[in-house]
Amino acid sequence: MGQINIIATSAFGLEACVKREAIKLGFKNIHTFDGRVEFTGNEEDIIKANLWMRCASKILIKIGEFKAVTFDELFEGAKALNWGDWITVDGKFTVTGKCVKSILMSVSDCQAIVKKAVVEKLKSKYNVPWFDETGADYTIQVSILKDIATLTIDTSGSGLHKRGYREIALEAPIKETMAAAMVELSFWNKDRILFDPMCGSGTILIEAAMIARNIAPGINRKFACEDWERIDSKLWKQARVEAYKAIDYNVMPKLYGSDIDGDAISIAIENAEKAGVDDCIQFSVLPLQKAKLMGDYGCLISNPPYGERLGELKQVEDLYKSLGNLMRTNSTWSTYIITSMEYFEKLFGRKADVKRKLFNAQIKVDYYQFYGPRPPKDWGKTE
Repeated sequence: MGQINIIATSAFGLEACVKREAIKLGFKNIHTFDGRVEFTGNEEDIIKANLWMRCASKILIKIGEFKAVTFDELFEGAKALNWGDWITVDGKFTVTGKCVKSILMSVSDCQAIVKKAVVEKLKSKYNVPWFDETGADYTIQVSILKDIATLTIDTSGSGLHKRGYREIALEAPIKETMAAAMVELSFWNKDRILFDPMCGSGTILIEAAMIARNIAPGINRKFACEDWERIDSKLWKQARVEAYKAIDYNVMPKLYGSDIDGDAISIAIENAEKAGVDDCIQFSVLPLQKAKLMGDYGCLISNPPYGERLGELKQVEDLYKSLGNLMRTNSTWSTYIITSMEYFEKLFGRKADVKRKLFNAQIKVDYYQFYGPRPPKDWGKTE
């Protein structure tokens, strides 16, 4: 059936990370757009993208794209697409949608029209008057941006941030995909110390450990397209076997996490155990003011409180000042902080070397990066 057009969606600001992953995984014809990276591949590449992409939000199949300024154009355009290449005669499918800066702005109407168009197309292909919809699930998305309709099928199911190790989390946790991106955007590597003094449920440290040990982020979860007839179950089995073989348990990164909340640390320990990396992360209950930097040339990466709630602002400001004091105790360290507080640098006491705009869930944030000196060439050998 030829090459498949694949879309890896992402949080705004993380497109470069997702593109880097696509290149590393060997995908072809890679193109970057706001909130997504597109490339071509085959069924095995759909599996690979779901199993291995750490920073992407979902993996979609792009069925077609066309201009639609009327409901008739949307219906005819959707009906002309080859839905039967993926959806089986017993397939159960739903349609989701979003419309931005387009003439067609009624999402519910667009969803209903696309649903009707797909049904008509499948009726013609399978020569049946109706569908029982007792088979595998298929989620179709109609996305209309500036009058261009893009129709896709979601291969992931639940978002790729749901790795499977974080069944219990705090009230405002950072998504696993964002945590992985924070690590990937830093200068940390498996030979350097990583410290999160406000680690919460441990997500940043766990993602770093999985990166260090080459653990596929999707290895312990299920994906929507595993039940699809088009993708052979043997391919999934083979891909998972290869992913397990790729894990390097001999790597023992130096990862440390602390938090003032004892319950959070208990959750972090449990999450690390489920992820299979509890043996390489040391957690402790400790307020930031008592934290110390261990060793040289380490990286502090953290998602501290933002002070969004009423009455928390003064506490958070004091916390950021304490963080700046901590980092001044060892100039060889690098610091990476994500926060929505616009005057963070003033509280921290230093202007960031790089400030990247991101969105943590629906909150507009900045990722502040403060670089320490590069380790000497022979540094790793003497540690």
